[in-house]
Order: sequence, then C-alpha cells, then structure tokens
Amino acid sequence: MQGILYEEPSIWLFALVTCILGGWAAWMTGRAMALTWRSPWQTLVWCVPLAGAVRFIHFALFGGTLVSAHYYLIDLAVVALIASAGFRFYRARQMTSQYRWLYERSGPFGWRERAQT
Repeated sequence: MQGILYEEPSIWLFALVTCILGGWAAWMTGRAMALTWRSPWQTLVWCVPLAGAVRFIHFALFGGTLVSAHYYLIDLAVVALIASAGFRFYRARQMTSQYRWLYERSGPFGWRERAQT
C-alpha cells in the first residue's frame, strides 16, 4: 500500500493527516453546506482547496511531495467521500427535524416520506 495510497513511511501518518485532520475538516465542510441549504456539488467544489491544504500539511510537517497529482487525487477522493457523508448526514437530519410531519429517518444518511394515517 505504501507508494500507492500514501508516501509516508507509516500508514499512521496518512491516517492522521488525511483521514483524521482532513476528514474532520471535510465533515465540517459537508455540515456547513447542508445547514446552509447549498447543493451537494458545492460541497465537492470546496473539497478541491481542502485537498490542497491536506497535501500542504503532508509537505510541511512530514516531508511529502507538495505537487503530486497522484497523491493529491487520493487526498481529494478521501476528503470528498467524507464531506459527502457529512453533507448527507446533516441533510437527512435537517429534513427530518424541520419537516417532521412529512419525513422520517431511514438510517443515518437517508429519510423517507412518513406513512399517511
């Protein structure tokens, strides 16, 4: 896996920087987009500079390469996946709390129409 998904000598550095630090920022990006009623594609647009910031942290703190399309796209994929999950989680929460007479939760990332009685 080393060399394919991450360039650091340990997977723990990849997990710390990309998955935990970048993932937290991505989750908050998805949350912000959902709570302000933005469209899902705007979440993905904001993941582009966020992945650049994650790549910079790899470079500045751990000596990774700054300009590498391969590792940038991997960071972008991880960040976009987490941001999309955050967006969907908060959008489902929003729809079921603000329109509780219309919708009910169907798992952490979805909602469905309430059964008519």
